[in-house]
Amino acid sequence: MVAKMLKKTAFLLLAVAIVQVSSEYIEPQFIEDVIQEQSRTSLGPRIVSGWDAKLGQHPHQAHMRMTNAAGGVSTCGGCFVHHDWMITAAHCTATRVSLLIRGGMISLSETPEYMSETNEFWNYPSYDNSIPQIVQPNDISIVKLQEPIVYTRNLKPIRIQPSADANRNFGEITLHASGFGATWTGGSGSQVLQWVYLRGVSNLLCGLTFGTTIVTDTTICAQWFNVTSQSICQGDSGGPLVYTYPEGKIFLVGVTSFTAGANSGGCHSGLPAAFIRPGHFHDWYTEVTGIDFENLDEVEDETTTTPPTTLPPTTVPPTTEPPTPLPPTTPEGDSNEEGSDEDDTSEEDEDLPELLKRLQVKVKVKVKVNQFRKKVRVVKKIH
Repeated sequence: MVAKMLKKTAFLLLAVAIVQVSSEYIEPQFIEDVIQEQSRTSLGPRIVSGWDAKLGQHPHQAHMRMTNAAGGVSTCGGCFVHHDWMITAAHCTATRVSLLIRGGMISLSETPEYMSETNEFWNYPSYDNSIPQIVQPNDISIVKLQEPIVYTRNLKPIRIQPSADANRNFGEITLHASGFGATWTGGSGSQVLQWVYLRGVSNLLCGLTFGTTIVTDTTICAQWFNVTSQSICQGDSGGPLVYTYPEGKIFLVGVTSFTAGANSGGCHSGLPAAFIRPGHFHDWYTEVTGIDFENLDEVEDETTTTPPTTLPPTTVPPTTEPPTPLPPTTPEGDSNEEGSDEDDTSEEDEDLPELLKRLQVKVKVKVKVNQFRKKVRVVKKIH
């Protein structure tokens, strides 16, 4: 118990120290992936420090390829929640004219079980579609599928977080995320679906990191589980953050929105990533779709997704090396660090010196950076 309290205190001290040594918060960036020629022709990286997904392990995962009016193409993730509907991030759909949606596969080189194109989507009313490059609260969109999904073992919806649970504190709770995104800041998208364990972070700590203008009641944050670099990254926007309740049912508790910007260490910095809590928007879903997602019998009947059974590895996964020689701005987790129960005090005892070390390093790095750049808050999208 004492070790757990010290661990939480160390996290809080880290965030407070970062704010105190800088006149600005950590720079956030969206993690949509803009496709370039090299990423079309080579096997790109994926979710940071994650693992290859097995077929049927994340049947609610969608892959979305978006096109704007100028013909520019980018990619995001999504979450199937119904035969006819998908949830994603608003910054993924804003200013887009066409969305190509695929599902029921774990490799982009394989024929998907589902594929259709649509231009029907609704971004949350308070989201400003004219400035999608700026990180905003309520970054959520619901997409109408032109072809209804036929459920299979590999293609199923996920239950949306109940409104009664929308404000739950997920601090220190084990969650997992999935996506076809990058394995390191600036990397290209993956050909193979990845997933990773994350640990919930309180809104208090997350607000100290990014500021309370963008971290609101509708935000949920999470960071590394047992390896410092574990995170979502470019191309994962709009994808799922999932919690498995004690009775075994899984719920969508977050829609991937943003992470630390490249100037603040990027995806692999060890800082929290932010997601949108979908449980806050049930009235809006019903207004748009006519469906009461909190009392949807078909999801109860059809969704039989088994949560990941793979235990966190005792060594750093083999895909954590950056594609460039630039080192991470925070130290990596111990390669012999074990992922175990949240009540494993021996692991927490081992983590504490590492957290304090990160505190010292992060403060030194932030002070040095502030000597060479203007102290203004910059919020931009990754290209």
